[in-house]
Amino acid sequence: MPVPRPARPIPAAAEHGPSADALLVQVARGDQDAFGELYDLVSGAVFGTIRGVLRDPAQSEEVMQEVMIQVWRTASRFQADKGSGMNWVLTLAHRRAVDRVRSEQATVDRDHKAALLDNTPAYDHVTEQVEARLEHQQVRRCLRFLTQLQREAVTLAYYRGLTYREVAELLGLPLGTVKTRLRDGLIRLRDCMGVEA
Repeated sequence: MPVPRPARPIPAAAEHGPSADALLVQVARGDQDAFGELYDLVSGAVFGTIRGVLRDPAQSEEVMQEVMIQVWRTASRFQADKGSGMNWVLTLAHRRAVDRVRSEQATVDRDHKAALLDNTPAYDHVTEQVEARLEHQQVRRCLRFLTQLQREAVTLAYYRGLTYREVAELLGLPLGTVKTRLRDGLIRLRDCMGVEA
């Protein structure tokens, strides 16, 4: 006579209890018991989905808790006509896991950039001031090589911040003439200062 095998528990998904769809409707109404049943029904699949993305068991557990809290808070957003309740929950789990991966990568990238910035030399105020002073002297020297009208137009536009139209009105010249003088003056300044175009 064959020895009877002990009865194995039936997996939650195969039980004839309420479906994830029906439980989500009840959870949306604030039914805590329905949430407990839903948790039992989906938790294995949710954890498996998350673990497949994250690999790390501790992070997977954290994200699973976040997903289940999100399910509790947003169950009213579930729409049965757009898919099953199980798929809706698993989609939330997958998205949350991917978000965690992206967040971790962003943290690594920020730390890497911060480490690079720590290795850059300190800003040297004295050197910066000397360089700025030398540039000003070179610009002043090069301004002497411009015609009087070019020098006036460049000075008004770039040192006093006037628009081309305002420069034209102030000098009593047509706008096209001012633009031409400014362009020619800037070309001569560039050539004098040895700047590549």
